[in-house]
Amino acid sequence: MEDEQIIELFRRRDQRAIQQAEAKYGSYCRKIAMNVLSSREDAEECVNDTWLRVWNAIPPEHPRAFCAWVGKITLRLALNRREKDQAQKRYAGLEELLSELEDCIPSEESVERQLAANELTRVINQWLGTLSREDRVLFVRRYWYGDAVKKLAQACGVSPGKMAKRLYVLRGKLKAALAKEDIVV
Repeated sequence: MEDEQIIELFRRRDQRAIQQAEAKYGSYCRKIAMNVLSSREDAEECVNDTWLRVWNAIPPEHPRAFCAWVGKITLRLALNRREKDQAQKRYAGLEELLSELEDCIPSEESVERQLAANELTRVINQWLGTLSREDRVLFVRRYWYGDAVKKLAQACGVSPGKMAKRLYVLRGKLKAALAKEDIVV
């Protein structure tokens, strides 16, 4: 079923909307949640909460990119869940991901709040457009989906060390692109 048809089911408050969304994007959302939470039960709860959020948001929302929109909802829910459970230290991998990017992405304090989000998004999207398809996919898999370096290395047929170096180079290029746009790192 096409995204517009699923959205229309949500707009009409048709229960099949959740079933269709789950069938089309359930595994995608589970992957996002699992990479953040590292617990199948928590990830499953997060995906169920995603469908509830979508149900409550449509209408009035009408997302242009339904897949990205539900992925973003899932990611936010998973991060919130992880923050809540942080005392239990269920997953240390997110700190690793964020620490790898911290020298590339400016903190909120270093950029004016009203400009930061839009400008940073524009520059990162523009920068991603300059990359080869393979590098773009690697970057998104690592820093959006949270895929492990070892998993990415395996998929590309290289050693984890080579993959770590490649990601380091990509982060350096992002840092340079941000600096070129006068975004303080």
